[in-house]
Amino acid sequence: MAQSVLEYLQTNAGRYVEELVAFAAIPSVSTDSAYAAGMARAAEWVAAQLRSAGVQNVRVEPTPRHPIVYGEWLRAPGAPTVLVYGHYDVQPPDPLDKWLSPPFTPTVRSGRLYARGVSDDKGPMLIPIKVAEAFLAVEGRLPLNVKFLFEGEEEITSPSLEPYIAAHAAALAADFAISADGAMWRIDEPSVTVASRGLAELEFTVTGAAKDLHSGRHGGAVANPLHAIAELVASLHDADGRVAVAGFYDDVLELTPDERAAIAALPFDEDAYLTQVGAPAVYGERGYSTLERMWARPTLELNGLWGGYQGEGGKTVIPGEAHAKITCRLVANQNPADIGKKVVAHLVAHTPPGVRLDVRLDPHFAVPYHIPADHPGLQAAAAALAEVYGCPPLQVRMGGTIPVSEVFLRLLGIHTVFFSFSTADEDFHAPNEFFRLHRLQEGLAAWAHYWTRLGAQHATRREPKES
Repeated sequence: MAQSVLEYLQTNAGRYVEELVAFAAIPSVSTDSAYAAGMARAAEWVAAQLRSAGVQNVRVEPTPRHPIVYGEWLRAPGAPTVLVYGHYDVQPPDPLDKWLSPPFTPTVRSGRLYARGVSDDKGPMLIPIKVAEAFLAVEGRLPLNVKFLFEGEEEITSPSLEPYIAAHAAALAADFAISADGAMWRIDEPSVTVASRGLAELEFTVTGAAKDLHSGRHGGAVANPLHAIAELVASLHDADGRVAVAGFYDDVLELTPDERAAIAALPFDEDAYLTQVGAPAVYGERGYSTLERMWARPTLELNGLWGGYQGEGGKTVIPGEAHAKITCRLVANQNPADIGKKVVAHLVAHTPPGVRLDVRLDPHFAVPYHIPADHPGLQAAAAALAEVYGCPPLQVRMGGTIPVSEVFLRLLGIHTVFFSFSTADEDFHAPNEFFRLHRLQEGLAAWAHYWTRLGAQHATRREPKES
């Protein structure tokens, strides 16, 4: 790689921040139809960025929900082909009153850019676009063949992506995928992620009377849905923090002694972690460390619980219904559909008398993922990070879920390397999400080194000629 590519990236760093501000200002919330216009705007914005960079065959492709943005540059014969993945959709900004600045008014404070989605995944996915721009502006070519695939449904488990990939498998053929989505473990240690957990989601409603009732006239005579749902939720875990759903752990691959030793050797400060998250103590399945619980053990978490009167002061009612949302994070060998059915069966079996249960299991789920340690794309990523940071990166796991990695493996036969420059403490999905601006420059340099290193490798498959 010519030094001039890095100089170009450094010279234009201020412009990249301005462009990230413009991107983060677009309210692209995929789960809420009220943001449909913002979703369409974000897709067109990404496409315009690709075209401006010099990427070819850029198109915004409709899906049943939100568009997919595709682009390519395939003029490096003999070099590998990578599929670069990211997502332009973001989580809902609620609760709005917890934000120090409006979630879609990007604001810089102390070297951090605050906005919903700026870390997950707008900042990280902008980086490879700008690296493509730099190579094409300075050298007139990329060191390898690149296909860009950016979706707008990652935050809702990517329901349109799998059918799209299946229908365009030949056009998406590559040696492997690089995900701009994900996160490094810590700000002070470079890392590569080698595994992510799967996901199953469900929502349920407990109904009692056909309407809210006066608690004085009817209390003690009919079941209270809030009491019933609290009982149901409490039944999901035992006193040792284990999930109490029958068969939940049947297919879990236990950590080997070597794997546990490798996790234990990582520089993890539990007190610092508690300070970061603002919790008084750690909690979870007995017999496992905090990192093991976060990375390598399955969980069942209550994400929402509501019902009855929520306003100021009192209101003496027995609510007619109560609601809850649950997600299960799953590890290798667990099947999300199977786990979902087992949770439903548990809820049905433990529903208290006097109420009705209605359960909706989300049909879109994600399978756990693991990349082999000797994968050449992973090894090249580690080498690129070592060039930028001056030390070899740690190998870590991800407690979260990126559904596309399993889909790429199953439909395209390719592994995914996570190469994101977010860090796990940047409050994505929460109020005051932020992205450290110095990570933008570090990411630009690392992607440039990564592509240069990959371009020197012999391609493992023949690519179709550019149409």
